[in-house]
Amino acid sequence: MDDIHSGGCLCGAVRFRARGPLRGVIFCHCGQCRRQSGHIFAATNVTTDRLQVAGACHLTWYRSSDMAERGFCRMCGSALFWKRGGAADISVMAGAFDAPGRLKAEAHIFVADKADYYDIGDGLPQHARSMASVKVAGD
Repeated sequence: MDDIHSGGCLCGAVRFRARGPLRGVIFCHCGQCRRQSGHIFAATNVTTDRLQVAGACHLTWYRSSDMAERGFCRMCGSALFWKRGGAADISVMAGAFDAPGRLKAEAHIFVADKADYYDIGDGLPQHARSMASVKVAGD
């Protein structure tokens, strides 16, 4: 039986279910993630065929670059998804899961762009840009 990971936005208008294993959480410190979230993004990912979304009529997609878009609830503004154009997988914000404690932190990306008001001291691998296993816009 597949493992089910459920979650949703702050107001509950958008709910999702991801089936099967999820990638470890990647913390992104790039300027776009910082501006959208107010700090950093923490996301896992799943192939799109293993993600079901209820309330998709409340989901708005913002094309943040020529290569990617960000999905958020148009009712409450919760950031939920990040998708590179043409990719078979979709990033899902770790904090949007009902049981985020089931996720495991993996690495930090775009640390060269991180804000100067905090330090990263968790011992996880840090990458100046992205890493080979994480395809982002521009890579």
